[in-house]
This record gives sequence, C-alpha cells and structure tokens, in this order.
Amino acid sequence: MFVLLMGIMAETSIVFPILFLPLLLLLLLKYFKSTTSNSRPKTPPLPPGPTPWPVLGNILHMGEKPHITLTEFAQFYGPLMSLKLGTQLLIVGSSPAAAGEILKTHDRVLSARHVPHALPSKTPELNPLSLAWAFECNDEWKHLRTVCRTELFSGKAVELQARLREEKAVEMVQFLRGVEGEVVKIKGVVFASVFNTLSNALMSRDFMGLGEEESLGGGVEGLVRGILEGASAPNLSDFYPVLGRLDLQGLRKRSEDLVARFFAMWETELFAAATDTSTTAVEWAMAELVKNPESMGKVRQELATEVDQSFPKESHLPQLPYLQACVREALRLHPPAPFLLPHRALASCEVMNYTIPVDAQVLVNVWALGRDPTFWENPLQFKPERFLDSTLDYKGNDYGFLPFGAGRRICPGIPMAAKLVPLVLASLVHFFDWSLPGEIDPNGLHMSEKFAVTLQKEQPLLLIPKVRK
Repeated sequence: MFVLLMGIMAETSIVFPILFLPLLLLLLLKYFKSTTSNSRPKTPPLPPGPTPWPVLGNILHMGEKPHITLTEFAQFYGPLMSLKLGTQLLIVGSSPAAAGEILKTHDRVLSARHVPHALPSKTPELNPLSLAWAFECNDEWKHLRTVCRTELFSGKAVELQARLREEKAVEMVQFLRGVEGEVVKIKGVVFASVFNTLSNALMSRDFMGLGEEESLGGGVEGLVRGILEGASAPNLSDFYPVLGRLDLQGLRKRSEDLVARFFAMWETELFAAATDTSTTAVEWAMAELVKNPESMGKVRQELATEVDQSFPKESHLPQLPYLQACVREALRLHPPAPFLLPHRALASCEVMNYTIPVDAQVLVNVWALGRDPTFWENPLQFKPERFLDSTLDYKGNDYGFLPFGAGRRICPGIPMAAKLVPLVLASLVHFFDWSLPGEIDPNGLHMSEKFAVTLQKEQPLLLIPKVRK
C-alpha cells in the first residue's frame, strides 16, 4: 500500500503538505493492524446471558429460587450461559450435553471448588480438612476421598453396615407406632434416624432421640440447616471479594459460630452432608407418594408380595423395582442439591464453542436436567414407571440424570445412600397408612421448594400415621 501511494504521488507530481502525513500514518497503522489481527486465531466469546446492570451485574435477576430462574433463562439463552454477580463471572450448564462437557470432557480443569465466603473452609487452614469444599483435587483431598471410599463406602463396608441400618429403621417404626394418630414432621424423624445410623457407623452410639423436640427442628437439625443456608445465602463478600474481610452481612460470623458448635460434637462434615441429603430425598419421595395414591398403592402391593409381615431388609431391595423407581423419580424432580456444589475453572477452556475463563464459577443446573422436555417425556409428572425399563442410574454415567453429580467431584456416599434411602422409605410405607392433618386432599399438598445448598420443601411434610393391620 505504501509503495502504491508513493507511485501515485510521483506520477501526478502531487506534493502532499506536511499536514497530511499524520493522516497517512494512521491509515497505514490501521491497515497493518487489520491484516495482523486477521491472521491471529480469535478467542471464542463468553456464553450468552442476560444483560448485566452496572456494578450489580445480574444479582437482582436471580431471585429467591435461582434454580427456577436459571432454568427459564436457559430456554432463551441456551444450554450454556454466563452471568455477572457483582464482579464475579458465573457459568451455568443446563442440558445433558453441557453437563457432559463440564463434568467429563473438561472435568480436570473444571474440578476446582468455588467456596462461599461464609464457610469456614474458605480459610487455607481448614480447607485441607474438607472433602466437599476442598479448593482443588490435590493430594490431601485424594487421601481423604480414599479413606472415605475404603472405610465407609466400599462395597464391603456398606454390606457390613446393613444390619445397623436395618436396626435403625426398626427403631424408627417403633417410635412412629407410639405416636399413632398424632401429627408427625417426617423430616425430623427421618433426620434423627439417619443421623443415628451414621453416628453408630462412625462412633458406635446414638446422638439424637427420635422423640426429642430439639431433634425435630431446633437442635442438631437446626445447626445443619443453618450452616447450609448460610453457604447458599446471597453474600456481598462473594459478589465483591474486596469486601470479604468486612463481612457486612455477618454471614461469615454466624456460620463460624454454627460450625464451631457442630464440630465440637462431630469433627467431620460427612454428618451434615449425608444426613441432610438423605433426609431431603426421603421427605420428597414421601410427599410425592402421598400426592399420588396410585403410586403409593403399587409400592404397598410390591412390599406385601416381597416382604410380607416382616421388616424390610436390604436383601429385599433388589426385589422392589417399583420402590426403587419411586426413589429415582423423586430424585429426578427434586434433586437434593439443585446445582450440585459450585465448581471453579483452574484455567481457561473452551466449552461448546464458548470460553470459560480462569477462576469463573461453574454450576450444573441438575434441577433443569431432570425437567428437560427434550430428554424426559411429560417431565413435570411424577411417573416412576419411566424408570422400570430404563438403564438410567445415578452413578454419574447419564448426564440427563445427575442427582449425585459426576466426575471427580461425584458424591462419595452414593453406595450408602442407595441402600439407606429406599430402606427408610420402604419402612414408612409398609407399616403405616398416612393422612394429611385436617383431612386435606392429597391433591392440595403444598409442593413448593425452598432453595439452599440442598433443596428443601418450603413447608415441611406433616403427616398422621396409622398402623396398618
């Protein structure tokens, strides 16, 4: 271009005033910059998403039930979205394909953990002691995971604990027989039973009484709920890390107090994680069965055939396919952790032709996966039959059904949960008829959700047991 211009000037004998030299240089600079940039590979853009507000980003878009909000956004922006929460970038996958990319294809680079500021495990001193909230899958984390897998959740360990789980289920039934005709908060009774199962597996003793009022809402259960709600509460320290030390909302202080009280009695987070998720799964399954009497009747018929008058045992579970299908269907509609736990990008990577930058927070919307109409027929209907002839399982191999996650960060307690949840549910259904207080029609049962790290029923399930003859 420069040679061409000089030739024109020479042929026409035009003398350019010195005033035009800067303009000529700018044109030349723009030309060379455009040719150079065209030769470089372009970095893929961020995933699409709602336009952020200045300073606030998309914080106000999230609402009180972000799992629903983000599912609705995905219908417009696509299966991989980006949002700004203050100064922090959030990437959300909402389809089986996106989940597979995040949890399998790019599992290594996206396996780091985004730890909420409110959690004490945010500190480097406590983080190596955490299994769920470890910053990275480093050697300390691998050692903790190996210990849990071999000592607690291996096939042999789970088999050896079968009698313990069965004994605790019997104690739960006996307690409920004693309160026949009274209103019972299902979550409280199941929580105490599951907690005692775990405490006996680890320390050979009960720590909660099934009939104690504090166990039904104010004591240990209240501690666990407070910790999990603090971790999921909107926190300015997460949106603007520069404000972290100030703890303007007091969430970090409150969480530290709750965790200190909890760890004074139990020095492992497994109690909180395993107890709360298992309890949530049983409560939702019971709510769906009460709301769907036809499915409840099929479970009872199956139990009557296979178990008869005895107590359900884990050896019965393989012969109870409809019961197992009900558990899976409840997990599909009401996954215990709607976003799993938040991942973090160790490095920049490309997912579905979009860029996920280093340190971005990454979520998989498992709640959306379970209600995806392109993957599930009539996704909002409770229909256990869909699992009877299906090979889908919850071991992290089917990316349309991930109630316990997948990849490096998959829940290590799946082998125990797969035994405990259906055993407790079978015991509740086999021995009791259940009715709602005030003769409420089951069709009117309140099924709204309360968002936290685990997805609770907004209104706890209250039922009246009647011993079946």
